[in-house]
Amino acid sequence: MPKETWESDEFGRSHEGRVGVLLEDRSVPEPVYIDSVSGGFGHRSTFWAHYNGHPLSGPRAHVLRAVCACGWTGTEYPMDWERIGETALYEDEAVRTHADNCLDDWYRHLDDVEASTVAYPEDVNELLKKTDEALDALTSDAPAAALKAAVRLEILANSIGYHAANSAYRTMESEELGTALGITARAAEDLLFRYRRR
Repeated sequence: MPKETWESDEFGRSHEGRVGVLLEDRSVPEPVYIDSVSGGFGHRSTFWAHYNGHPLSGPRAHVLRAVCACGWTGTEYPMDWERIGETALYEDEAVRTHADNCLDDWYRHLDDVEASTVAYPEDVNELLKKTDEALDALTSDAPAAALKAAVRLEILANSIGYHAANSAYRTMESEELGTALGITARAAEDLLFRYRRR
């Protein structure tokens, strides 16, 4: 079973995504309550396959589409209930393809977000790529040396982050920094706090 939500390593929860559901009246349904099979407490879920209109499930999904925590929504993929019938949604190949398309749409959204963020200078971008490739190779050949390098990079990142965060704090508003990094203003504030509390 795939994950209910998708997370971006680079953008964190600012661009957390998932397959969203629209009902026939174009409303977004409430999360579905799922009973625990072990007798404990149940939980609420927005996983698209629960919206099948069956008893103890959510209302019937009319459309699947990718949604992102930033408010972006993707292409709508209508559900063909005449064809689906009583088949479990996750077992229906066409519906699973819709869900896979939603994930692809979300990845394209992340590409668009990345393209709108502040760019690295070319020499820095090339240095980061070469460092990534070299350390990836080192991990296979000499894992202890790669771990030592990871510690060194962590120290370097904290030092750079501290000075960059202090400079950004003095010269940029949270919204401006968030836009430059492709994250929310709140996430930008959290990032500044994390690096400045050294």
